Amino acid sequence: MAPRSYGQYCGVVAALELVGERWALLIVRDLLVGPRRYTDLQRGLPRIPTNILSTRLKDLQAGGVIHRVPLAHGLVYELTPFGRELEDVVLALGRWGFKAMGEPDPADVVTADSMTIAFRTAFRPEAAADQQPTTYEVHIGNNVLALEVADGVLQVTPAPHPGAGVTFATGPGIRSVIAGQLSPAEAVGRGIVHVIDGDPALLDRFAQTFHLAADQARSPVDTLA
Repeated sequence: MAPRSYGQYCGVVAALELVGERWALLIVRDLLVGPRRYTDLQRGLPRIPTNILSTRLKDLQAGGVIHRVPLAHGLVYELTPFGRELEDVVLALGRWGFKAMGEPDPADVVTADSMTIAFRTAFRPEAAADQQPTTYEVHIGNNVLALEVADGVLQVTPAPHPGAGVTFATGPGIRSVIAGQLSPAEAVGRGIVHVIDGDPALLDRFAQTFHLAADQARSPVDTLA
């Protein structure tokens, strides 16, 4: 029996023993965006202690979830084919967790990798399938992401896109637009979204393309009712 074994013969248990430790799935989340050096993972998860990061990486390697690959500039960590199968799991968890998200804490960290996965989570390929190809350049804090949508497929690039249809700045409040709680026009009027360049009308297309249900998770009081 493994040291952290739950002692049960179950697929859920096997998954938890591989990626259920604190920080493990966030490492997987960032590696779903692409291979990362140790220092990249540190920057993307600034609150993880270095000894815990090292331990999680060793555990994930031992479990066959990630491996190290030599590149010209040094070693990087990347997901194995087995580890990449977690993509649907991580996106589904993101959709589920979205319902429980409240207002952000001022100390909460937003990274390019976390926002990349957030937009991939909210992306609705069926809504985008019949739309004209569109690129949205989104500025969130110090992060700039180009969201290129064409033929129902999303490509996220952490860089400016000079040919973007609309460029806008926002913050965590963009959640209200993705949830359908505010229209893009209302978000602009309240200062949640600031159009920098391009066609503001494309924000309506953005809201159709990136959408998640806004139902809130039930509170403990609700469960006792």
